[in-house]
Amino acid sequence: MCDTFVALRNATTSGGVLFAKNSDRDPNEAHELMIVEGKTYPVGNNVRCTYIEIPQVKKTNTVLLAKPFWIWGAEMGANEHGVVIGNEAVFTKYTNNKEPGLIGMDFLRLALERTTTAFAALELITNLLEKYGQSGNCGFAHPFYYDNSYLIADRGEAWVLETAGKQWAAEKVKDIRSISNILSIEEQWDLASKDIIEEAVKNGWCKKRKEFNFRKSYSDFLFTTFGAGGSRQNCSSDFLDQKKGELGTMDMFNLLRTHKSEKGPRWTPGKAISGADICMHAGFGPIRVSQTTGSMVANLRDVGDLFWLTGTAAPCVSIFKPVWLESGLTLAEPSPEGKYTPDCLWWRGEELHRKVLENYSEWSGALTVDRDQMEADLLNNAESIVTASSKKKIELTDSAFKKADQKTTEWQRRIQDRGSKKAVPFYYASFRRSIDRQADFPK
Repeated sequence: MCDTFVALRNATTSGGVLFAKNSDRDPNEAHELMIVEGKTYPVGNNVRCTYIEIPQVKKTNTVLLAKPFWIWGAEMGANEHGVVIGNEAVFTKYTNNKEPGLIGMDFLRLALERTTTAFAALELITNLLEKYGQSGNCGFAHPFYYDNSYLIADRGEAWVLETAGKQWAAEKVKDIRSISNILSIEEQWDLASKDIIEEAVKNGWCKKRKEFNFRKSYSDFLFTTFGAGGSRQNCSSDFLDQKKGELGTMDMFNLLRTHKSEKGPRWTPGKAISGADICMHAGFGPIRVSQTTGSMVANLRDVGDLFWLTGTAAPCVSIFKPVWLESGLTLAEPSPEGKYTPDCLWWRGEELHRKVLENYSEWSGALTVDRDQMEADLLNNAESIVTASSKKKIELTDSAFKKADQKTTEWQRRIQDRGSKKAVPFYYASFRRSIDRQADFPK
């Protein structure tokens, strides 16, 4: 489960396009940040995606990726030309193809590596989709099969692309837009696959051409309903609409941290076995199996694109750090895996996150002031060097990651000094212990 948003220039105060996404995956599915340099390849080369090989192009772009550690593709990312993409799992009447093929995250990375505009990225994804289809397991802890939607943006425009098997529909964004784990395009679209209506009529999903509705015809009711994507999309759309014209980077941070089900200061993720939030915390039962494993905000401007990444789970207890694609990312540590490794940024963040979950209503508030102040300082510092040298930028990036890491350790100690944990429902405590055991997480 994920949520992705965009606000075009006419809806922001930054003078640019704002894009944001939470990547929601299995609780032990470590999230990895990387920059892959563009490269020139000889004719005839293939590229190995998550499961299959396809022909490589002559030249690829430099890309910034935020991805599940075991997948070749990415949940979100950007390229050197200012194209950003986020994908969403959507549940359609086609999501029974289990043969290894191209998965949604592969399409995303291929588009970033091979295109220079949002529209070109849309064309590339749809061309590959119609040629190869989409299939293969997308789950880490358990098999999970789904189709995909995408929010694709550059400095000038943005598109929503929603797919079902090899069928697709696309809508050009006018000012603000959010997508979640649902098909949201209905009777109106700007572009679509050539036989999108005929395919629905042929399969009996739509009785007459004039009655065709993409969402109603292709969506799977059961998985879509339990995924709670509709309520999350409504929540994010309302937020964006209320602040339209005044949206800034910090607003995107706040939106990614939203717990829409919050009913007061005593709210905790352990109280419910159903429901889902934009800032997702996994819970007991078959419905709340995901947590937000990584978050990204992009500010796309003519003066230079600036990206904000947590590199850790749960944005509510994480700090967004600035990254410029041209100056790089120097995380001098091993790549994370699905087992606890204290040498990795993501797992060090999990030490704090899992501690906070023991008494969320009290302990999350203990770090909010520090978190917000540090991000405000980083925003000011980043804006002051937007036209500076790459050396200045990488110095701020490195400093931000180092200080955030130190702050994470400080918060853990502060929480430990505050006293014992709060009793949580037995079913939630049991679920959390099971997750910890699977990752060899220390007691």
